[in-house]
Amino acid sequence: MKKTFFYLATAIALTACTQNSETETLAEENSTTTVAARRSCPSEEIRQQLLSTDASARARYANIEAGLQSFITSGKVLADGSVDIPVVVNVLYKSSAENISDARIAEQIAILNADFAGTNTDATKIPTEFSGVKAGDTQVRFHLVKTVRKATTKTKWGTNDAMKKSSSGGIDATSPSNYFNLWVVGNMGGILGYATFPESAGLWNDGVVIAAPYFGKTGATAPYNLGRTATHEVGHYLNLRHIWGDASCGNDLVADTPTQTGANYGKPTYPLYNTCSGTSRSVMFMNYMDYVDDAAMFMFSAGQKARSQSVLTSSGARSGLRVY
Repeated sequence: MKKTFFYLATAIALTACTQNSETETLAEENSTTTVAARRSCPSEEIRQQLLSTDASARARYANIEAGLQSFITSGKVLADGSVDIPVVVNVLYKSSAENISDARIAEQIAILNADFAGTNTDATKIPTEFSGVKAGDTQVRFHLVKTVRKATTKTKWGTNDAMKKSSSGGIDATSPSNYFNLWVVGNMGGILGYATFPESAGLWNDGVVIAAPYFGKTGATAPYNLGRTATHEVGHYLNLRHIWGDASCGNDLVADTPTQTGANYGKPTYPLYNTCSGTSRSVMFMNYMDYVDDAAMFMFSAGQKARSQSVLTSSGARSGLRVY
């Protein structure tokens, strides 16, 4: 079991990172949608770039982590029960297939609610080894407030947040301090989605982006057709890191997720043993914050629940989402 390292050490490590996030210039192209060969989520790389260049973001990150440690130490849970997060879905489409239906949006919201409540039907697959640390109900709920649609001539979008600005052909966020904005775009060149972390709370680009082929279930592209790309990216939005800590035997700052040597893909078979620091044990590849196929991920841990709850408290970075 790994221990949660002091939050400032992580901030320093991220600040020292010089890896640049991939960005693509938006252009009108004749390319067709690129199907992802395997799950790809550049959220952490984008975050590292932000923290390496923005001192105010680093300060917000440090404050969030300090608040988290206090929250975990106190053993508190959300005093008023579940937080019901208001969602605005922004759809940018060139073709009718990219203009996802209201029914598919409702389907994705329902998937988020089930996954974060621990009522997803495949939760029965959680191995006995991990049943004692499963999150169960995270007390986080989602409800759709409105859908904004906009036709576009763009055939490909990058990770430079152009879809979040009307001036670059996108849709401006709706009050990002108080609403969870989710953008759905047609094609991101094989990237399934990406998210901002809580240190970006309330900024113009705050929210989650998902490529239309991987949104919801009906009509989505296998093996990412169970709506779990949104679950994974919302995890980032609520301060969850990739479970392998984006390094070999890295640290995701959660004590109850076993350390693992890297990301997992496809549909692994349990138990899947990794060796870190001389200890061999099965990893929690079925965690939503790994890279496995949608059908192979079906749990959060109790430690991840605490991290998510911490940013939603009345003093948390995402307290503005507490709109009832």
